[in-house]
Amino acid sequence: MSYSNVKSEQPTSSAPIPRAHLLKFIIPSLIGVLLFLVPFQVGDTINIGMGLMADSLQALLGSALPAIAVVVLCLSVVATIYAKLANPSWAKKGMLHEMFHVGPVWLAMRVLGALFAVMTYFQFGPEFVTASFTGGVMLNDLAPVLLTFFFFAALLLPFLVEFGFMEFIGSMVRKPFRVIFNLPGRSAIDATASWMGSGTVGVLITTQQYEQGFYNRREASVIATNFSVVSIAFALLVTSFVDINHLFVQFYFTVVVSGLIAAVIVPRLPPLSRKSNDYYEPVGCQLNEERTEKVGLFRYSLIQATNRAAGAPGPRELARLALLNVMDIFLGLLPLVFAIGTVALILAEFTPLFTWLSYPMVPVLELLRIPEAEAAAPATLVGFADMFLPAVLATNIESELTRFVIACLSLTQLIYMSEIGALLLKSKIPIKLWELVAIFVLRTAITLPIIAFMAHTFFF
Repeated sequence: MSYSNVKSEQPTSSAPIPRAHLLKFIIPSLIGVLLFLVPFQVGDTINIGMGLMADSLQALLGSALPAIAVVVLCLSVVATIYAKLANPSWAKKGMLHEMFHVGPVWLAMRVLGALFAVMTYFQFGPEFVTASFTGGVMLNDLAPVLLTFFFFAALLLPFLVEFGFMEFIGSMVRKPFRVIFNLPGRSAIDATASWMGSGTVGVLITTQQYEQGFYNRREASVIATNFSVVSIAFALLVTSFVDINHLFVQFYFTVVVSGLIAAVIVPRLPPLSRKSNDYYEPVGCQLNEERTEKVGLFRYSLIQATNRAAGAPGPRELARLALLNVMDIFLGLLPLVFAIGTVALILAEFTPLFTWLSYPMVPVLELLRIPEAEAAAPATLVGFADMFLPAVLATNIESELTRFVIACLSLTQLIYMSEIGALLLKSKIPIKLWELVAIFVLRTAITLPIIAFMAHTFFF
């Protein structure tokens, strides 16, 4: 997204802030905060405003959502092939050109995603594709959530990122985030949006901020792979599934502590430490968190926020960009998630790959005094395929301590190919598959001992 910089009427350190600019910052930002960052208690679960809207749409459309997903995936293939063969005028430049003029690998992924969806929906073809725990998980469980979540996220994110809230928070917390994480202060918004809402929303914010020039390559890679934590709502689902609801406070405290320690250490190690500080070339660096004027921190942050709000896009441009974002997610991202996610689940469920890879984890778990180490070992690595698979494997383990450790680990590993991994590979953030594997292994190596130590010392 782009916005026009309004240089006239921008306040200096001593001039009063125009009331119109202040209101343009406060009202949309408050809406964004209420939609993305404020948790609500709904029955036995915790959710956010955008999540409630997504859940309502999901309940309204119900069983039609898998069919809608199939149509969207097929439309993506048809539109891409048409754009490449006919080269119509609407696809010759801009976002639509980027959306449909893709390379052969990405086209193959779109075709594969659509094929998997059609086979699963109509139940024909190999069982390893159409089974309820491979293609069925993607089509019936994940696709409806992604369709509704991404629809509202793409439409409503401008309230959070376009009207100065990122600038305000970024300036306020710049110093601690630079010292602790070596990141811009505005990355605090990504982390909060992930923890309260969804890791995918956090990645969506990160990719947009990178493409707008507010994060460089290293910062975008670090934020996306270390702050895109699954939501509190999903954490509740995991604890319920592995039957440790009564330990939720201890569970989430462990996730927070180990996740923050990993966020400090992992970015200081390769491959993330070797990422360049270059910005996205089409826009360059747009970030300005350094205080150059002799004013208080709060006033400076307010000036930064109101300047951004004054230059925010108008309603028509926001609507156009939101529509393009929805199209890009539905037609460009969803097929990739479906293709990669299904293949990952097939490897996890129908091959011994993750069991073989997990053999070295058995002595590690025994060293950490984790009961049923042999049964638990595959669950420590299978999360790379999908975030829910460790919880599925953990249900067969009797030891409550082991289930606790596996559940915590599954939330702190962060990199799972059925969603976050596919999102990152599709984005313009320069991160490769082998780097995602390396980061997953690093996060596992760092957080597993911390989780085991906290479980043994404080809770069991």
